[in-house]
Amino acid sequence: MSGSAFNLRSFLHGLPGVDKVGVEARAAALGTRSVKTTAKAAAIDLAIRMVDLTTLEGADTPGKVRALSAKALRPDPADPTCPSVAALCVYPAMVPVAAEVLAGSGVHLASVATAFPSGQAPLEVKLADTRDAVAGGADEIDMVISRGAFLSGRYDFVYDEIVAVKEACGSAHLKVILETGELGTYDNVRRASWLAMLAGADFIKTSTGKVPVAATLPVTLVMLEAVRDFRAQTGRQVGVKPAGGIRTTKDAIKYLVLINETVGDDWLDPDWFRFGASSLLNDLLMQRTKLTTGHYAGPDYFTLD
Repeated sequence: MSGSAFNLRSFLHGLPGVDKVGVEARAAALGTRSVKTTAKAAAIDLAIRMVDLTTLEGADTPGKVRALSAKALRPDPADPTCPSVAALCVYPAMVPVAAEVLAGSGVHLASVATAFPSGQAPLEVKLADTRDAVAGGADEIDMVISRGAFLSGRYDFVYDEIVAVKEACGSAHLKVILETGELGTYDNVRRASWLAMLAGADFIKTSTGKVPVAATLPVTLVMLEAVRDFRAQTGRQVGVKPAGGIRTTKDAIKYLVLINETVGDDWLDPDWFRFGASSLLNDLLMQRTKLTTGHYAGPDYFTLD
């Protein structure tokens, strides 16, 4: 093992252990907080602005991606006061289609890359995947780490891959997906978070949404503590993106409370926090309509994604 790899291992295993009981109890307690009236309206609009509207299906078509791009721009066509989402996230092959619709709008175009969701491909393939997405118009790349390498202790391998993908991104931001549901422990989540940030991640992301265990409040709490501590030590701020399983306005508000109570206002911004979601947006829109009009829109009022 090289000296640099040894130093990386020593650093990651020298991080304080996560108090499992404490993290889960704190996340559960914060999850009971409620937000009312005008504060709720502001929270819903903020959550909409934080959504990475996502379609990552083998059956995705250009027509579906164009329609979703339009929805990203105008989530509620009947209400011009409704904000746009943060980004649309698609497979690399669909990036040029989305780029045509989103051009000049301010809505970011994200693409999964690096052999998403498994990450099981040679580095050359991952880099080509990344460069192709950026060339097509993506300004954000969501990469997956090699979980097998991480779990077998090959931290230098994972670090070097992230560094290489970050370079291939050029000016595009890099979100590093840890696939926390496969990491096994909160200690591993903390180590993977620090590893990704040390390698240059602009965001750390919980999940691909393609495994049974996706984003949870306790895992996100561990990641938020990691970005807080990383900024305190390095001066560099990194964003957090929970993804998978966040479906309701109530869920989203729990995450906003978690941010506020863990890292504060600096992360309560789409530049620093995102929701990876598809169905969440419709529930946010229905709750927004309820606050505005006093009644719910029908379930078929908003387009299905």
